[in-house]
Formats: sequence, structure tokens, C-alpha cells
Amino acid sequence: MKSKPVRPRQLAIEDVEAAVDWYLTEAGAQAAAGFVDELEAAFARIGRHPGSGSPRYAHELDIAGLRSWPMTRYPYLLFYVEQAQHIEVWRVLHGNRDLPAWLSTPASEA
Repeated sequence: MKSKPVRPRQLAIEDVEAAVDWYLTEAGAQAAAGFVDELEAAFARIGRHPGSGSPRYAHELDIAGLRSWPMTRYPYLLFYVEQAQHIEVWRVLHGNRDLPAWLSTPASEA
């Protein structure tokens, strides 16, 4: 199976930037680099196997096709939707947040 390109939305990019900034400030460069490495691995995984993510929030929020993929060493979830030609990452959120509230951001802000 051919891998699909993974394209983060603007909000996902902002989520990642905020997480990297936090890790740089609070945990150091090695932790921040580890976060980026794991994020890249997660992007590769969902690009190769888009159906492997959990549809839990799709049902909870009534968003067709929404899936989530947990990062292993960092407490973040990637939220994405498979499109015909690519994977669209909507958000990269810390698991301790009120995820339904963060995911319900209007599409015009995404």
C-alpha cells in the first residue's frame, strides 16, 4: 500500500509549535527533539495506515471520518481525517485537555 502525504492544518501546526516551545522551556532540547521525532513517526504511521486510528471522537462529536492516534512517549493525540489524496491532521492535543471542546473549534478557524 502506498503511503499518503500527511498535511497538518494551521491549528495542528500551532499545537505542535506550542508543544515544542513548552518542551524546550520546561524539559530541554533533547525532550523537544524527541517529541518532534515521535511526531514524525506518528505522521508516517497514519500515512501508511490511516484506518488504524481510533474513531472514538468521531462518534462522540459526530464528525465523520475523524480518527485519533496516540503518541507513545508523549501524552499527545493526533486527530486526523483521511482524504482521497492525503491525510489531514486537524489537531495535535495533550491528552489531559477537554478534547471535545478543543476539537469543536469552528472550521473557519482551522
